[in-house]
Amino acid sequence: MADIRIIDLRSDTVTKPSPAMRQAMAEAEVGDDVFGDDPTVKRLETMAAEMLGKEAALFVPSGTMANQVSLHTASQRGDEVLCGADCHIVNYEVGAPAVLSGLMMHPLPDDKGILSADIIEKNIRPRNIHNPRTAIVALENTHNRAGGTIYPLDTIAEIEKVARRYGLWMHLDGARLWNAHVATGIPLDTYAGHFDSVTVCLSKGLGAPVGSLVLGTREFIERARRTRKMFGGGMRQVGILAAAGIYAIEHNLERLADDHVNARYLAEKLSALPGLTVDLETVQTNIVIATVDPAVISVDDFTTRLAARGVLCVPFGATRVRFVPNLDTGGEDCRRAATIIGEVMGP
Repeated sequence: MADIRIIDLRSDTVTKPSPAMRQAMAEAEVGDDVFGDDPTVKRLETMAAEMLGKEAALFVPSGTMANQVSLHTASQRGDEVLCGADCHIVNYEVGAPAVLSGLMMHPLPDDKGILSADIIEKNIRPRNIHNPRTAIVALENTHNRAGGTIYPLDTIAEIEKVARRYGLWMHLDGARLWNAHVATGIPLDTYAGHFDSVTVCLSKGLGAPVGSLVLGTREFIERARRTRKMFGGGMRQVGILAAAGIYAIEHNLERLADDHVNARYLAEKLSALPGLTVDLETVQTNIVIATVDPAVISVDDFTTRLAARGVLCVPFGATRVRFVPNLDTGGEDCRRAATIIGEVMGP
C-alpha cells in the first residue's frame, strides 16, 4: 500500500493545509477570542459577514456546532423544526437538537434534497395548547445526501414567504453554500438574504483544517456567542485557525469550479459502467453518489477492493457510495480513479 498513490475521495474534509496556508497560520496575529480580542478572528468574521450580507459572524469549531448554536439561539425548549428527512442536521448531528436544545425535528419528504413551500405550509402546526410550537424552517444548500444538489433560489423565496407569514425563523445549513455560489454565479448575500441565520464551513471544499461560521444580526450573534461558550466552543488564541479560513476564502473559493468539473467527469464515467447507477441530474457541484447493484458486488466489497487499489470512498447507505473530488484530488486523480473503478467493476 505504501507504494500506491492514495486518491482520497471520501469527502472534501480530508484535504491538508498547503504550505502557504500553514505559513499564514504561523504568522497569524492572535489574542484571546473569548475576551473578544483576537484580531485575526475578528478579520475573518468581518470578511464573512460582508460577503454574505449579514451584520455579524461567529467563528466556531465545526459545522455541527454552527447548526446547533444557531438552532439553540433561535428557539425555546419544546419548539419544532421543519426540515428535510435527508438533511445533515437530522442524519449526522447525533440527535443534538433534542439533546442540547430540547427541540423536536419534523423531517419532511423532499425531492433530491429540496422541500416545497406547499409542504412546509401544510406542516405548520396550529397554535394551541396541545401542539409543539413550529418555530424554525431549516434548509440545506448544497444538499449532501442528495448528491450536492443546489436549492433553486425561487423555491427558497417561496419558502421564505410562507415562513414570514407564520412568523417562523429561517435557518440555512450552508456548509457547502460556497459550492452553490460558484456553480450558479448567484451572490452569497443573495442566498443568505432569505435567512435569519446562516452557517458556512471553511474545512470542506475551501480546504481549511478547522472551522465554520454562524452569521446573522449583531443581536443574534451576541446571543449565539453565549451559546457557543455554553456548548464548549469558546476558544482562545484561535487566530491561528482563523488565518487558515481567511487564506481559504481568498485563495480557494473560485477553484471550487474545478471540483465540480471533476465530479461531473467522474459521474459520467461511473454511470456508463455495468453495476453502477448515477443520477446525473443530482451532480450539480462536487459530490457523486453511485448506487451499486448488489447482484454484481456489495458495497463493502466494492469499497474494500477500491481501497486496495488506492481509491478511497465511503459507503452511503446499504447500496450507495459517495465520491467527493476536492482540493487535493485533481483532474488526473479523478481520471485515474475512474479507470480503477472500471477495472473493479469489469468482468
